Parts: sequence; C-alpha cells; structure tokens
Amino acid sequence: MDAMLAAIAAPLARWLSDPQGGLLHPLWFLTGGVLTLLVSGLPFHIPQQYWRFSGIADLLNIAAASIASSVLFTCLLLVTGFSTPSITFPIIYAMVLLILMGGGRVGYRLCTSENIKLDRKKKQKILLLGSDEDIDLFIRATKKDVQNSLKVVGLISFRQSRKGHRIHNAPILGNLEELPKALATLESQKKLPSTLVITGSELRGPQLRQLLSVAEQWKIQVKRTPSLTSLTPASNVELQPIALEELLNRPQVPLDEEGMEYMIKDRVVLVTGAGGSIGSELVRQIARLSPKLLILLDHSEYALWKINVELVENKIPGERKLVLANIRDQARIEAVFQHYKPELVFHAAALKHVPMIENNPIEGFLTNIIGTRIIANAAAQAGVKALIMISTDKAVNPSSLMGTSKRIAEMYCQALDMAMHHQSDETQDILNIPDNSKMRCVTVRFGNVLGSTGSVVPLFRRQLRHGGPLTVTDPEMKRYFMTVPEAVGLVLQASVRATVHKNGDVATDEMLRNGGIFVLDMGEPVKIIDLARQLIRLAGLKPDEDIQIVFTGLRPGEKLFEELFHGREAPMPTDHAGLMMATPRIVNLLEVNFLIDQIAEACQQEDVEKAITIVQNLVPEFKHKLNES
Repeated sequence: MDAMLAAIAAPLARWLSDPQGGLLHPLWFLTGGVLTLLVSGLPFHIPQQYWRFSGIADLLNIAAASIASSVLFTCLLLVTGFSTPSITFPIIYAMVLLILMGGGRVGYRLCTSENIKLDRKKKQKILLLGSDEDIDLFIRATKKDVQNSLKVVGLISFRQSRKGHRIHNAPILGNLEELPKALATLESQKKLPSTLVITGSELRGPQLRQLLSVAEQWKIQVKRTPSLTSLTPASNVELQPIALEELLNRPQVPLDEEGMEYMIKDRVVLVTGAGGSIGSELVRQIARLSPKLLILLDHSEYALWKINVELVENKIPGERKLVLANIRDQARIEAVFQHYKPELVFHAAALKHVPMIENNPIEGFLTNIIGTRIIANAAAQAGVKALIMISTDKAVNPSSLMGTSKRIAEMYCQALDMAMHHQSDETQDILNIPDNSKMRCVTVRFGNVLGSTGSVVPLFRRQLRHGGPLTVTDPEMKRYFMTVPEAVGLVLQASVRATVHKNGDVATDEMLRNGGIFVLDMGEPVKIIDLARQLIRLAGLKPDEDIQIVFTGLRPGEKLFEELFHGREAPMPTDHAGLMMATPRIVNLLEVNFLIDQIAEACQQEDVEKAITIVQNLVPEFKHKLNES
C-alpha cells in the first residue's frame, strides 16, 4: 500500500510543482519514487506499522521517512542527469508523501472505528453525570473499547457554570438541579437516554436517592462507571449497578488507626462467632493489624473454613488458629482460653434471628445468656485484658426473647466490669479469678447491618431473583442500618477508647467505670418499605408494576421501631464522633449471677415458662409480644 501511494505521489508532486510540464512520466519515474520510499522507510520502521493503531509517533516517523525519501529521490534525479521539475519539487514531494501515507492511515483507522461503522449495531443512549475530569476519562475509555455500545447524548456537570460547553463533542446540558429540564429537552429531540451513568463517587445519599426518584419518573435506569483507574485501552467498559450502601449517605467517621494498631499488634486476639457476619468482618480488620496470633472460634465448621479460605486467598499474613467450639460448652471454652491465653476477646457469637428464638427460646437463652457468661468468666480467669461484647438495639425496651437475652448479657458484662475493678473476696470466689486481674468488659450496641446473615436485604434480593413479591411486615416499620465494615470499624474504635485510654476525656471514662455502654451513631432510621422500593429501582425495575410489595404483619417479638436508648437513659456524647454512651440500669454481679443460674437450671429442665418468668424478673421493661394468631 505504501508503495502504491509512493507511485502516485511522484507524478502528482511533479505536476503540482510544474503544472505545465504534464502529469504522466515514464515508468522509471514511478519506480524511483517507490524504491526511494522503501529504502528511506526502513530506518523508521514504516513497513512494520499497524495501520489500525497508528498514532502520533507513527505520523512523526512517516514525516521523517517522507523527507528522507524526497531528498533521496531528488539526489537520484540529479545523479542520473535529470533536472528537477522545479526548485520546490523536493518540498512538495515530501508533503504529498506525508499527506497520502498519513491520511491513508488516519482514514483507515476511522473507517475501522466502532464510532463510524456504517453497519454498527444500535447503541445504548446514556447521559453522563459527574465532574468534567471524570467524564473526560470515561469517554476516552469508551472510545478505546472496540466493543463499545454506548452513545453519550449529553452531560450533566457537577460544576455550576458549564452549561453550553462540550466535552468530546457531547453537550453539557446543565448541573444536577437542571436534570429534569435536560431530560425533557432530550425527549423533545428524540434523544432520551435509557440510562443515567454516574462517573466518580461523590454522588451518594439523599442526592442519589433524589436522582433515583427522577429516573423512576422517566423510566430510566441509573448505573455507575467502573473504577476509572482500572480501565485500560483493552478493557471492556461495563457499567456497574448502584450499591445499596451508597443510598445511606453515612459520612465517613475518621478512625484512630494508630490506636487500633497499638491495641492489636503483637497481641493474642480471640474472636467468637468468627464465621458470622460481624465476626468475619472483625477477623478481616483485626488480621490486617498484625496480631501475634488470631484465634477464630465458631461452632460452624463451614463458616470457619470459609473465612479462613478468604484470608488465605487475599494473602493476609499472620498466624491463625481455627477453633471449633460451642460457647455453651464451659469445659471446652475454659480449656481453649487457658491454652491460648488471649489478651483481647471480641465476643460476636450469638443467636440473632427474632422469630427463630421466639420459637426456640431455650436455645436463645443458652447461647446468648449462658454462653456469654461462660465466655466472660473464662476470659477473666485466663487474665484477658479486655472483653468486647457485641450487643443489639433489640436489647433496648425488648419486646422479643432475643432482645431480652442480649439485654441480660449486657447486664452481666456491666456487672462483671464493675466487679473486676472493685473486687471483693466474695466476687473472687464466685468467678475464681486471679487477684491481679483487671479485665475491662466493654459492651458495644448497634442496630442492623446491611447484608448480614438473616437480615432483610439478602431476603429482598432473593425475592427479586424469583420475580417477587417483596414481603414487608408493616408499611411503618423502621430500622437503623449501617454497613458491616463501618460497624466493625467503630467497634474497634470503641475498644481502643475503652482499653488504650489515649487522650480520653474524664466524662467518658467516668461513664465507662459506672457501667456505661457504647452505642454506635446509626444516623436516621430507614423505613423498610423505602428500602424495598430502592432495591427494586436499583434492579432497573418499577415498584408496584414490575415487582409487587406485600405486607405480612408483625411477627412474634417484632417492634415497629427499634431504639438505641432506653427511655430513662439519655444518650451521652463521647470524645469520638461515631460513638455515644448509654447509661442503663446496672445490677449487682451476685444478683445477676444467681438469676442466670436459675435460668440455666430452667433451660436444662426444658421449662420454658419458668425461664421466661425469671427473664422477666431480671428485665422488668421486657414486654413480650406474642403472635396473636
């Protein structure tokens, strides 16, 4: 092809430099042009160029080869006794070669580009939203994607004064507030997009929920671009669905990373319930803080195997021990603690499903109450420095047996913490603890976590996969929500605050010493029906049209509204933004220990009524809501 272009260039340059001299010349004139180009092009790798991927560097080589060929051809004419057509012939010949060879490559690349193929498939119309820089990066990536099936019909800029400008020939139609007007304009032009595509990560929370509402009105999907830093020229640009977590708009709370590392590094740490939703995330975050030994304790063989495989696949370093044990087995738990001598214990093991425990109260009491006491006592006897127990908002003014069992677990840990720091001979006899043991027993209370095992979000997603309907207990039901990594990060932060005592204020320390419980700042509660509708929209479907929502009524033990604080315990701020402090009623360790003994005896006798009666005596605010059907 280059040879043909050179053969055309020689007589064309001859005619352009001397129009009166004619166009056609003997065959040797054409042959000379071809040969000189082939010789001149070798140092510049012209024969090896890939036309389809020609770039600036290739054009520079073509320019150099054209100049060299022109000089060589002119010298060949003079050596053989022929004069040049005119003094400008060498310059014109070099320019003609450059235009024909460079233009040929550019034309070929454009003709093979997916953007102008005459037989291209119908492209998906999209409207991009984001900062100018992110929009530019994404459009560049789509142009490099040979399988690109996206057509940008317009842009919504996050900046205020960009309307009327263009990026890659796509018009900026306004800012986010002008989106409805922009969509109306595109509809009038018959360019209404099928998808709104968000570039970047700054659009979250209320703004994102409002965007979803606008998109629903126009029957348009909303998606995100993939990570722009991960896009390469060879990668396929695939749009990503919006994550449910992005709708919460929970501001990132700065964590004391230095304090966490100081608390965990080079220590022996044990996590109960290590295979559960909270326990497994505790394991992930703790493992990255370089503990001397991380002990994963769970009664589920599969759950233990699964979290360990994940750590191995992610190449998380550090020594780990997998312990298969039930926290209700006192002898086994005491043996584990005495063998490994952990310095920190995170107690996440619990039965948490409200209706399940309503139907199996003995199991709930044995795990959540008796099991917690076994763990706490074993930790104290083994000289553990701190025990951190995970609690729940369902322990506040409980209406379920699960919530009540967790409240009693809170009460025992409160009483134990106070007793450990005001030890009497009687307390030491009961607990059989060393005289010098000063274990901190810290409770952290929070609400629902998104995506946890048995929670509403996995249920909704499973129902969506089957085409619905989505089941909601009551249109007014509300719950607090937080992501699992965020909740665990704040649990570790609370642990640092209670154990390291780094730059802490006096008020928080005083509340802790008097049985205070850390409560995570959960933000505003979310209506479950709103969550269901948002999940349907995120799936690109319409609530009540594509997917129905049905109401099933409250189940045994459920409440419409969960609470983080008892009515008589005012929320108290702490010296950390994401943590608050509750100061619930406390009881004497001997008293709560005696009543838990009675609960254990009733459970061993399978006497459910007696066990519930004792529980009600211990937690007088417990209002049991039975299934009236």
